[in-house]
Amino acid sequence: MTANVDTRLAPRQRLARGLKYSTVGPVDVTRGVVGISANTVTAAAAGLRKRYESGKLRRQLAAAAQAVAALPEVLQEAAAAPEPKRRRRPLVLAGVAAAVLAGGAVVFSIVRRSARHEAPTPLAPSVEVNPKP
Repeated sequence: MTANVDTRLAPRQRLARGLKYSTVGPVDVTRGVVGISANTVTAAAAGLRKRYESGKLRRQLAAAAQAVAALPEVLQEAAAAPEPKRRRRPLVLAGVAAAVLAGGAVVFSIVRRSARHEAPTPLAPSVEVNPKP
């Protein structure tokens, strides 16, 4: 088998060839996946660049910058406002979880005890207990 060095494989072709041949498979699979990832990143960057140039992303970034600039005022207002009543929901959930676990332990114990059967009466030994001299 001779490989033609002049022809360059596309990442998808390299991945397919790597999966096909086990000898050079791991290298080709790795190079194919890296190539496909690079192409995906390049396409995503091109899409972001188009969105930025069209103005949509620029407006979104401007709105985000404005929101960040107003953040200190919002924090001051939040600090000055009275605190709302704290909810006890996590405490209630923890109590319910503990009750369920305790109930499960009790049920398990009861089922286990009822599943135990009394040991059968021992059988007579097959060898004499008191050997005769």
